[in-house]
Amino acid sequence: MTFEMEDLEPQNKEIKPKDLSNWSIEELGDYITALEAEIERARQSIAAKEQFKSGADQVFKS
Repeated sequence: MTFEMEDLEPQNKEIKPKDLSNWSIEELGDYITALEAEIERARQSIAAKEQFKSGADQVFKS
């Protein structure tokens, strides 16, 4: 079994804010759109995990 260096790094890295001062209005709008898409993807992942956990809880309550 081999490990990659990223496997050893903490999973909850603090995200450093980007310097937005030189971005155009269009670039900022595109950035917001991309962030909103990523937020939606994270929400879907949370919902799927909650659904899986709920199913598992039902199995073990029986």
